[in-house]
Formats: sequence, structure tokens, C-alpha cells
Amino acid sequence: MEFITERLILRPWKETDAESLFKYAKDPAVGPIAGWPPHKSIDESREVIKNVFCGPECYAVCLRTDNIAIGCIELKLNGSTDMTKRDDECELGYWIGKEFWGQELIPEAARELIRHGFEDLNMNVIWCGYYEGNTKSKRVQEKVGFVYHHTCKEVAVPLMGETRIGHTNYMTKEQWLANK
Repeated sequence: MEFITERLILRPWKETDAESLFKYAKDPAVGPIAGWPPHKSIDESREVIKNVFCGPECYAVCLRTDNIAIGCIELKLNGSTDMTKRDDECELGYWIGKEFWGQELIPEAARELIRHGFEDLNMNVIWCGYYEGNTKSKRVQEKVGFVYHHTCKEVAVPLMGETRIGHTNYMTKEQWLANK
């Protein structure tokens, strides 16, 4: 499946995206704040595409002008998220290359995937979280309409080998419909 917004194409990842993934995922400003270490090689990025970015609702975020992957957005369904055990709930996750920060691209992508989650996948709740200090992710969630739910003081971040404070937000289908 592929989604087209005003400026973006959201499409499944391909192994040929490894070079562009590495270009943005090697930046130490991108992954660690989201809970994953910078990529060390194009081969590592290729493995991430094959083994991590392979979920049924995981999409490369691409500009419409060139269709080159600059970020990632995903609805993590039951079984691939620890935020819910329900089949009618999921988790939204995302990141984008640093040179694209502040351009409102992730809110644009998030709005489309939220629409898809509620309209096409018939979700009742979409969860989303961020780690303490990730003000950009917090701001994306505020812009698209997520509401604060709770804070956990000790959240394991296994890929970084540490524990952090995590903030969890949510959006119900009713909230989405009211604000649409």
C-alpha cells in the first residue's frame, strides 16, 4: 500500500533504500533520542529494512519530488508494540532525517497514517510516546491531536542499554473524528 499527501509518498521500504536510510540513520542526532543507536554501515541499514522495517504498516517517508526515503513512519499493530494488547489499538512511531526537521513533514505523514488507522484498519485507539527530552517528538504529537495519558519513570531502552523516562499519549477514534 502507498499513501500520497501534499508533499509526501509513504510507501513500503525496499532493500534499495539502504543507502538513503544509512545517510539519515547514521546521524547521532536522529536515532539515540528515539531509542536506537546510529547506523554504522549501509549493510546494517539493509538489515534493518529486512528485519525491522518489515511490519505490515511500516512505511518509508519520501518527498513526492524524488521518492527517496528520508524517514520512517509505522503503525505498530498488536504483537509488535508494548503499548497495547488489543487488536483494535496500535502505536504510531516515526523519525525523519535531521535536515528535514522543522518542515512539518512528520505531522503531515502522521495525519495520513492516523487517518488510515482509524478509517481503513478500524482502530479505536492509537498510542504514541516519546522519551523525556525529545521535544520535537512531543511537539509532533501535540500538533496532530494526541492527548497525554501517563509517564513512566523507568522505561527500558534495550537498543541503547539504558533506562529513560517515557511519556505516553493517545488518540481515540472519537477524538479524531471530532477534530477532523
